Amino acid sequence: MANLIVALNCSATDAEYGTPGVDWVDMSANDYLVFSAGSDSVADGEAIPSQAQLNQAGVVLTGIEQTVSKYFLADISDNLLKEINLMGNQDKRYVMAFDFDDATATEPTLEMWDDATMLTTTGITLGDGTPSNSWWKGVPTTAGSPGSSWSGTALAGSGSGRYLNLNNGSGALASADTLYCNLKIVIPASASSGINAQPKIVVKYASN
Repeated sequence: MANLIVALNCSATDAEYGTPGVDWVDMSANDYLVFSAGSDSVADGEAIPSQAQLNQAGVVLTGIEQTVSKYFLADISDNLLKEINLMGNQDKRYVMAFDFDDATATEPTLEMWDDATMLTTTGITLGDGTPSNSWWKGVPTTAGSPGSSWSGTALAGSGSGRYLNLNNGSGALASADTLYCNLKIVIPASASSGINAQPKIVVKYASN
């Protein structure tokens, strides 16, 4: 059975998982991601912020499409925010890692859902019922860097074209391997009210 470690590159160095000196952080079950405009309290190395602090550091809606600029890992064990410097609209490859310790029976895929039941994608950031309008964009980077100003795939559920094949469409893993992707949030011009969204990122695969 293939076991999975999900890790985030919290350094400014675009280097693969396990590279000495690169701050790859393995996520635990209680860790989560924070997407923000940033502030004095919502910043790298700060204690995990309160909801009020997160609200104050939220992205200001302007009526113009905009891409979220700051991405953090809330590392519960250390009670710290750790900035994911390479995540977002950047030509960076080694950002989010999926490390498998054995072969898989299917190609691992990354999906976005409203919650852990994996039944709906009706949340505003997942397209408000129209998956193609999801704010969450993703690109597999296992085979190479995504390019500058990459558009990516609008992520929402498991419908056709709304998830990432993390092995770049090359199928199941024949042996232990590490796959990669990058993510960003693009807020549409039509967004008119602030929200506290907590969708779930899900990695699906079958083991031999």
